[in-house]
Amino acid sequence: MKTRGFAKLILFLLLAIGLAGCASDETKINIQEMLSKPKTYVGSDECKFCHLEHYDSWKNTLHSRTIMDVTQNRDALIAEIDKEVIRADLKLMEKDLQVPIDDIYIPEAEEIRYTIGMQWKQGFLIEKDGTLYVASVQYNAKSEQWVNYHEKDWDQRPWNQYCVGCHATGVDLDKGTFSESSVGCEACHGPGSHHVALPETAVFDKRATIINPSHLPAGFRTQICGSCHGSGKSTKKQNVEWPVGYQPGRALGVYFKSTRFGDGNIKEVYAENFGKGHHEQYQSWKLSTHANEGVTCTSCHYVHQLGVPPTQFQTKGSGSQQCLMCHQVINQNMAHSIHSFANCIGCHMPRIAKSEESGDNHSHAFVALLPKDTLENPKVPNSCQTCHKHKEDDLATLQNVYDGITKKTLLRVHQQRSRL
Repeated sequence: MKTRGFAKLILFLLLAIGLAGCASDETKINIQEMLSKPKTYVGSDECKFCHLEHYDSWKNTLHSRTIMDVTQNRDALIAEIDKEVIRADLKLMEKDLQVPIDDIYIPEAEEIRYTIGMQWKQGFLIEKDGTLYVASVQYNAKSEQWVNYHEKDWDQRPWNQYCVGCHATGVDLDKGTFSESSVGCEACHGPGSHHVALPETAVFDKRATIINPSHLPAGFRTQICGSCHGSGKSTKKQNVEWPVGYQPGRALGVYFKSTRFGDGNIKEVYAENFGKGHHEQYQSWKLSTHANEGVTCTSCHYVHQLGVPPTQFQTKGSGSQQCLMCHQVINQNMAHSIHSFANCIGCHMPRIAKSEESGDNHSHAFVALLPKDTLENPKVPNSCQTCHKHKEDDLATLQNVYDGITKKTLLRVHQQRSRL
């Protein structure tokens, strides 16, 4: 019995040595062969075989559904394409249209190749002479209403030129193709062909073939988010509005120039360069104290997190509870004595940006905009009037009340707290 057991042990050791030798040869062959080839995109479905939990949590996010192929999934459409209903909704906003309602092109459902978005609004990609364009109507999910979208020049705005780099992964602008119809794993981690090809035994070589944003300096990590959550122009391709050639880990400024009010862009930014649009959080954040102190996008937001997401905005806390994780409020006095006390985002992240409708997105400059800011420049919104309670209030009166609350005097110690 002892002899048989010893023989089994010897056989096991020989097998282990043989396998190790094979692994060593495999590692050597793969490293030499694969690392000499250009990196290419392989798609998020390849990642799930080793990173299933992260893949599943990514599938819970809107990143995984930025565009959806309607030819493969008709349920991607969140509204019926009913021309009578669409024209009736457009009739309600007729004075704002640049084209007569009957002349606005409304696609047939069968013409739609891809949908863009699904939670707040949905646009529709149709193909014309081999080029994708965003159709001239859009469905706003929250208000359940159809609205116009570049109805005058929609067929002069190729989607590849304006949008594709931030809605798809592995984009080849010259060929007009992309490898994945979503903001997939490789949008943040870089092309994965080397990483997938190398065996598990090549631990350090395999690790070096992929970008892990958590291993990057904070500024470069945040630039990955900024490559899509900011408006501007490509520095590599003329008239393209996304950073052509940028990959995670690179310096974004080499590939992209952010838009500024001083450059004449009054459509997308306010006078203080705070973003007006849904995809301009990065440039507003750059103007904030958060940016100066090193509080980055991933300080508040997660990209993939196990379990059910706690909020639709992918924040680690709900509402102002996110702010209170870092900011401990000790005294309910002065500015923090007004009715919005403990509602941090109400004042410091006012709804001044637009996704579906004006004011449905929070500012990421983290600044309480005061009535005096609007008095100085009527085109600059303020925190007070983004609240329904003070929407129609006189600006000068609001500012006087605010000034009275924030003045710290001995007399105020014995006064009853004023409230807006």
